[in-house]
Formats: sequence, structure tokens, C-alpha cells
Amino acid sequence: MKIFRFHANHFYILLIISLFSTCTARNSRIILRFGHQANDSDIWHKSALKFKEYVEDFSEGKIEVRVYPAEQLGKERELIRSIQLGIVDMTTTGESMQNWAPITAFCAIPYLIRDSEHLKKVVEGPIGKQISEGMIQEIGLRPIAYFERGARNLTSNRPITNPEDLKGIILRVPNVPIFVKTWDALGAKPTPMTFSEVFTGLQQGTIEAQENPFALINSAGLYEVQKYLNLTEHVIGWVYVVLGEKKFQSLPKDLQEVVLKAGRLTQDYHQQLFKAEEKHLLEELIQKGMIVQKVSKEAFREKAAIAVRANLPIELHELYEEIENLK
Repeated sequence: MKIFRFHANHFYILLIISLFSTCTARNSRIILRFGHQANDSDIWHKSALKFKEYVEDFSEGKIEVRVYPAEQLGKERELIRSIQLGIVDMTTTGESMQNWAPITAFCAIPYLIRDSEHLKKVVEGPIGKQISEGMIQEIGLRPIAYFERGARNLTSNRPITNPEDLKGIILRVPNVPIFVKTWDALGAKPTPMTFSEVFTGLQQGTIEAQENPFALINSAGLYEVQKYLNLTEHVIGWVYVVLGEKKFQSLPKDLQEVVLKAGRLTQDYHQQLFKAEEKHLLEELIQKGMIVQKVSKEAFREKAAIAVRANLPIELHELYEEIENLK
């Protein structure tokens, strides 16, 4: 049986929110509590605020959205559990959901999604519908939007050009089984760690490298503790904006439509921000002192593919092949 432990400060914040929500339940306004892990300069947070604007406008004040960035209400898995318990209502999440629903691993499979167009065909087509249904049925989370993520790249304090250079390096990865197993097969020593602890871990030498999109490398200031930006581009993926299914079903039909419409518009808004930001982030990281290192992508891809196929649940192999062959 899994036991979820909440930090004390998260518990007290959630308790206050729960008590306050009970008091405000006497009026007709519906409160949606939206916690996420990005800081307030990140486009996830800007998009969350845009969602708040849309929902409150379209609902004519019947719904109020309260946004809590930077893990104020807990880390990603804690937030999912809080939504299931009805304490929090919304968050952003992706491949971490595979701890509950294996099909959500496709949000971030190494070297599977080729580019933005391929990603869109996957998420907005029949495959995306299967993933969404799995989220609702197995986790109790309803996706109302998705955010494309920039390619994940490896940062380190020594240059990495091929898998052999990874030997023995202590690499932070999210708590995602297929990430751990893939990097292990590539030769690193993958160490699961929550994102909020990465900067300190790198600073203190607990970990030696990490991998993330340009946006999180920049917004978290990782350029201050990492010298090389190794262009592995090993994952092109996405995250969902999710609302608890129980909360969604408790809404009147007209307000359900408000939330879904706001989600679609927020998705478009985020994509505009994302495209503009990706053009500038690499240059900004270089200006801040990072050294860009090209890598042998094919060597990484070949080893990664073997590890992915070996560790992907057998029931997902057919869908993996379908995504890989989607034109």
C-alpha cells in the first residue's frame, strides 16, 4: 500500500483552504483551486492565470479560480492525490501519472515524438482520446487542455557527446520508471528527485546532472550550477491541465462547457507563448554562460529505444508502434 506523506507547510495550507472553502460554500460561487509546480515567471503560470481570466469572464463570476504556483499546495504527485481527495481541484501533470495509469507514459517517451506536428496528431487524434479516457477512468482526472513542452535536454558540468560519457554520472530524473530505466541503460546513475530540490542538489553535489526543457532550465536558474547544455533532445512531450473528474461532474452542464471552452482557449494561448519563447531561450541560456554541446543523437536513440521497448508494459507495445509509425 502506498503512503503519501505531505510536508507540514503543505498540510496547513490545504487545511486552511479546505476550511475556507467550507465557509464560502454558503454562497453560490464555485471555487476551483489550481496548484502547479512552475514558478510565477513560467508560461505554465501565465497560462493558468489566463485560464482564470477566461473562466471567471465566461461564467460571469459564478466560478472563481485560485492559482497557486511553485508547489505551494504540494508537489506533483501530492497534488494528484489531493485532487482525488477533493482538497485541490486542478493541476498540470504528465508522465508522472503513469504511476496510476500506464498509458500516460506516452506523454514523455524517449525518442518517440518527432516534432510539434507529430505531437499534435497524437494528442488530438484517437490515441489522445485513449489516453484521456484512461486518465478519467483510472485516476479520476479530466484533461481540459494540453501544453506542449520543449524538448528535454541534458545539462552537466562536463561535456556529454555520446552515451559512453554518461558512465557513473549521478543524474536527477523525475520519479518516472521509464526515465529511470532508460538513463540506467544509457550508462548514468539515475536518481529520482522532485524538481524543487534540483538546484540545491546540483549546488551541493548530491547530483551531477539533470534533464529538462529550456524553459525550466532557465526559470529555475540551473545555468548557475551547470556548465554544459547537451542537446540530446531525448523527449518531446506534453503535460495536461487536469480537473478532478468528481469536481467536473458536480458542475452544472453550462459551467462544464465554460471550463472546457476556457481550457481550449488556454491551450491556444499557451502554444503562442511556447513558440515565441522557444525561439529565444537557447540564446538566453548561452548569454548566461552555458556551453552548447552537440551530441550523437543516433547513438542515444538506438540505446534508448532498446531500453524503452524492454521496459514498456507489453499491453502498450502496439500503441507505441502506432505512434512511432504515425505520419
